[in-house]
Amino acid sequence: MTIKALGLLSGGLDSHLATHIMQDMGFDITLLNFSSPFCNCTKKKASCNNEAKKIADELGMPCQVEFLGQEYLDIIRNPKFGYGKNMNPCIDCRVMIFKRAKSKMKKLGSAFIFTGEVLDQRPMSQNLTKMTMIERESGLEGYVVRPLSAKLLPPTIPEKEGIIDREKMLSIRGRSRKDQIQLGRDEYSLPEESLCSSGGCLLTDPNFAVRIRDLMENSVGATVKDTHFLKVGRHFRLTNKLKVVVGRNHEENNKLEKMASSTDFLFYPDHIGIKGPLTVIQGFFDKDTIKQIGGISSSYCSGTEGKPVRMVYRTKSGANKWFVMAKPATKEMIEKWRI
Repeated sequence: MTIKALGLLSGGLDSHLATHIMQDMGFDITLLNFSSPFCNCTKKKASCNNEAKKIADELGMPCQVEFLGQEYLDIIRNPKFGYGKNMNPCIDCRVMIFKRAKSKMKKLGSAFIFTGEVLDQRPMSQNLTKMTMIERESGLEGYVVRPLSAKLLPPTIPEKEGIIDREKMLSIRGRSRKDQIQLGRDEYSLPEESLCSSGGCLLTDPNFAVRIRDLMENSVGATVKDTHFLKVGRHFRLTNKLKVVVGRNHEENNKLEKMASSTDFLFYPDHIGIKGPLTVIQGFFDKDTIKQIGGISSSYCSGTEGKPVRMVYRTKSGANKWFVMAKPATKEMIEKWRI
């Protein structure tokens, strides 16, 4: 009888190699990919979950995709184990993923879970102490196999029971991926585009971290949709109840208009000979703040020569429309409000 195993596949090189190693051992593998609003894929032609599905198809394995949505936002707001350098709750995130994987493992009847984790590759979550703690917190202690670093780690329960041959696994350690790249080329003949990581997490990016922190501090009911806004345009905070997002180009203007909700207002120039961005107003504004919004938006208009610009602001539906003359804001004011 073939033993079942559940593999966590990110779509990157490490988990790809781990899957090959476990496949060579003859296990009946199901792959599980987790996606989130904060995946920062580096592959130009495919998102990480699409890349995971592609790998699974090539290996002839089923792949299930689970989305980490509102539950993830709740963790970001108040992580039990804190943040990394920015707004990345790496340990809490890993515990959440392992808990979901444990539930899936039971449903599938898998004997263990395996991952592409490499010892000491990531300082916050991939050292021995934190790996052990994450397993314990998720209820998977002894059941997580890490084929790339297994010989450097304590034997897992499947190894002790003779289900897995420890000698067929590896002893890779550290942040360099030289060993993985060589293994991918020499042992598995992977194409060059596969010899890279799948990307990263936007929460580790300092600039994005400022935006997500602002959202968490000023929006108690923040949703996944709100996080998508953080990836587009220039962001400005005028009050704790008022934020504006200014498009950088035609493509972003179109994105912002589509993303805007029925309660948001759209703001743009309505002046002959003046071209400018679409601005989305989120929150409560009055006569004073609408002039400030106009100042921000008109400062990115072309051909103003510093003169006041006639701006229109309206509901998304266009049923209601108003006008205001706005003088471009100074650089000092722009920087004061910028998130």
